[in-house]
Amino acid sequence: MPFLFQRQRGTAHDVLASRTIAGMLRRSCNEIAQTNPVFADTKFTPHDFRRLFATDIVNGGLPIHVGAALLGHLNLQTTQGYVAVFAEDIVQHYQEFLNHRRSQRPEDEYFDVTPEEWEEFEEHFDKRKVELGNCGRPYGSPCQHEHACIRCPMLQVNSKMLPRLAEIEKNLVRRRKRAEEEKWLGEIEGIDMTLTFVRTKQADAARAAQRSPVALGIPTTRQPG
Repeated sequence: MPFLFQRQRGTAHDVLASRTIAGMLRRSCNEIAQTNPVFADTKFTPHDFRRLFATDIVNGGLPIHVGAALLGHLNLQTTQGYVAVFAEDIVQHYQEFLNHRRSQRPEDEYFDVTPEEWEEFEEHFDKRKVELGNCGRPYGSPCQHEHACIRCPMLQVNSKMLPRLAEIEKNLVRRRKRAEEEKWLGEIEGIDMTLTFVRTKQADAARAAQRSPVALGIPTTRQPG
């Protein structure tokens, strides 16, 4: 069944009730709070996981209109409201792209995809591979940051590139020192901004490198004791 929260009863699976899930989440938060006090007053609802799912798929590179279809949204703005972090300029550009494409098609139907269009679609994902990782921009949207990837919020850094990020950081620190000596105040401002992005991406990539897949399994019915 296409449900996130299921349990197994014998050989069959059924859907967990929202009250049951809320209780499981509450108990988990209480257990975590014993070592991490931040979770002491944290409350989750099943609907929160719908928002987490939306954020993950859209910021992971899935076109926002596909995410809207998966969530059952008729309006892209609804999906945008679900997504925690998503660049407004990307959403606006992609909406303009869709409107332009649809204006070139018949009102009551869409053209079949041509081999050339499909090739263009696949080429987009090939071009998203960059030195430091992958570009998360959706299909049909150009680079909004003039290929200054290190500053782009859509750059998904590969954890294997952490040594390269360290090299970039050292180079920027040397450039900043030279700029201070020469009184290049405009240069200093730009370097400081880039350093902020580099260090943020270093932290994100380091966290990603420490994560490992978790097998959630299927919950089983607790036997009365």
